[in-house]
Amino acid sequence: MSRRIEIELTSSRPDGSWTWRAAGAREPKGVLDGTLLSQGSKPGDVVKAEAEFDIDGITIVSITQGRVKVDKVEKIALVGNDKPFEAVTQQLAKKDRGDRGDRRDRGDRRDRPARGDRPARGDGAPRDTDRRPRRDNAGTGDKPRGPRRPHFEAPPELPQRPKAKRLKAGSTNRKAVLSELPEDQRPIAELALQGMQTVRQRLKDANAALAAEGKPTMPEQSVLQMAENLLPRLRVADWLDRAEAARKDLAELDLRDLRSVVAAANDPVIERAENCRELVAELRTGLTARADQEYQNWLQDIDAALGVGRIVRALKLAGQPPKAGAIFPDELGRRLAEATSQSLVADALADRWIAVLEAVAFAPIRAQVTVTSKPETITPDLAKTVERLGALLPQIAASLGIAVASTSHAPKPLRTVRPPAKKLPPKPPTAPKAAVVTEVAADVVTEAPAEVAVEVVVEAISESAPDVVETPVAETPSTDEG
Repeated sequence: MSRRIEIELTSSRPDGSWTWRAAGAREPKGVLDGTLLSQGSKPGDVVKAEAEFDIDGITIVSITQGRVKVDKVEKIALVGNDKPFEAVTQQLAKKDRGDRGDRRDRGDRRDRPARGDRPARGDGAPRDTDRRPRRDNAGTGDKPRGPRRPHFEAPPELPQRPKAKRLKAGSTNRKAVLSELPEDQRPIAELALQGMQTVRQRLKDANAALAAEGKPTMPEQSVLQMAENLLPRLRVADWLDRAEAARKDLAELDLRDLRSVVAAANDPVIERAENCRELVAELRTGLTARADQEYQNWLQDIDAALGVGRIVRALKLAGQPPKAGAIFPDELGRRLAEATSQSLVADALADRWIAVLEAVAFAPIRAQVTVTSKPETITPDLAKTVERLGALLPQIAASLGIAVASTSHAPKPLRTVRPPAKKLPPKPPTAPKAAVVTEVAADVVTEAPAEVAVEVVVEAISESAPDVVETPVAETPSTDEG
């Protein structure tokens, strides 16, 4: 069976035959009869041939016309025009509103018949004159409403004091101490800052892993002794970083952070350090001044909230003194108790009662508050609130006729509702590194046990750090004008 292929003529022989090869390749190749070619064929021509393939090789049966190279390409000639170019423009005509006719030319329309005397519609259907009577309040557009709920107008806002700054300690002194230590002792020093119990636990876990694999364990006493020797310098450096940050923001620092720094100065190691004595005295003096100032601000804020009628805000402030054991003035307490009792009236909403009771239950004047008039309706939410706060407000529960169990305990204040924590995708599992650490420890434990302990303890820190998950706390919402 023949097949069409493209061949390239390579050369001509004296006997009239031609040699050929596949177009663009070295193989296959062969010889063909020159009579099959057209006159004027020359070496290098590419032609199409009918070839038969058999065991002996390839035999060219016939030659067809090859590809003809065309030198001339027909093109379209563009004939220009000598006339000058004129752009086409468009202009819309303005709409003539006079086509509808001038309404002033319609004449007087007073001669139109009355609405009731007009003829029927063009389609023959009579106009419907039987309509529903208009309501009395249709002209005003007001719809009939039911009894309105009592409206509570919020008291004016009070300016808020700037929020206190939180302590942001640096690391200058700690880095200075670590830079003076040898390289092999720095990991142990960083671990010792977390406490000796942490060092013991990490070292115990590392030795347990070594013993499970049948390898020599590390001397615990040498590592613990190293950590105990480094701990005093590290504790002083860590306190200095916190104390210097507290002194920088002494006038605006949160009292809780300032108290924690001053309380940490009672450590005997810090008291014996000469470079800490002056800073300790300065912070203690600043804490005393800040506590007195915060106490005065606390009383002023309560008085200001009481002056504008923000009872709930004043009660909440009274229950949050700047320090434990702060004395609440008798005169201010009497005014606050009277204003609270006057706000618990019969026509107040149940939400208002709940908000006031939640605030007064944890205020220092809760025993002085009385109910002048019972609410018109005790809702289930109000009854539930009184039952929960009955241990702190027994006189109010008795006035409302709600029984409180004698074994009930004092409740805790409701916490702010936090948004649900966003769930992060789980981390991909990582290969355990304990085997690698124990292999290194087994090789060099006889030569440098302290260095091996450093590597194992540091590795244990990175692998056994727990993940902290914060769980939101639910709260019953309440109304607060503060």
